[in-house]
Amino acid sequence: MTIDGKTILYGVIGDPVFAVRSPEWFNALFERQGINAVMLPMRVAREELKAAFDGLKRIDTLRGLVITMPHKASMCALLDTLGPAARALGAVNAARRMEDGRWIGDMFDGRGCVEGLRGQGREVSGRSVFLLGTGAAGAAVSFALAEAGVSQLALHDVDAHRCESVAARIGAAFPNTQVSVEPLRPNAAYDIVINATPLGMQPDDPLPFDPAPLPETTLVVDVVTKPELTPLLIRAKQTGHRTHSGRFMHAGQAMEAARFFGFDPTG
Repeated sequence: MTIDGKTILYGVIGDPVFAVRSPEWFNALFERQGINAVMLPMRVAREELKAAFDGLKRIDTLRGLVITMPHKASMCALLDTLGPAARALGAVNAARRMEDGRWIGDMFDGRGCVEGLRGQGREVSGRSVFLLGTGAAGAAVSFALAEAGVSQLALHDVDAHRCESVAARIGAAFPNTQVSVEPLRPNAAYDIVINATPLGMQPDDPLPFDPAPLPETTLVVDVVTKPELTPLLIRAKQTGHRTHSGRFMHAGQAMEAARFFGFDPTG
């Protein structure tokens, strides 16, 4: 890859950014397709988001941003236009500059998770799912699961109000999906159990839940991308459960974001 005066810039903004995978994925795409562009990680503190974005918008060669925690919800108020998923969820994970200079954002986390599961031969339609964590990523995954036709969706979060709000919105949008707010019960017979919290990014994080009491037929999913083999997935393998890492969700959402930026991710 050669960076010169014509190189187009993309960035991923968040705090922290040590675990982001977007730069390696997009830079490999740019190199593979001979695109004169580069994506860089940009650590931006929560309280500095508006100031940082005001400055970034003035860089004419900056064409797009991937947005990660803790900025997915706050970024919505700074953009000129929101796509349908972002409007429904109140969060974005990608934004791009339009030809007239305005910025549009949308959310691809959820569909990336569903496509990642399907890409590994794990259909979600008609399945019962428990999801822990209803922040921006968890809410997006919840909506995408309901959109994909899960039969039952149970949600839990330490923020009970947020969890109930997400459940109410899903129930209104997808009346055929049975949605509940409840903790993960021992021996609960869900087809899929998903960790959509950040627990597992740091080496001293506690397990979001212990998969040991779950039936061995339960698929244990983690949305954390780094490390790929999280403590939760290590534990699930030890207890004889099938596992699915955040790498597949990231690949799915990266492909959606690439299309949003105007690239063909399959080339």
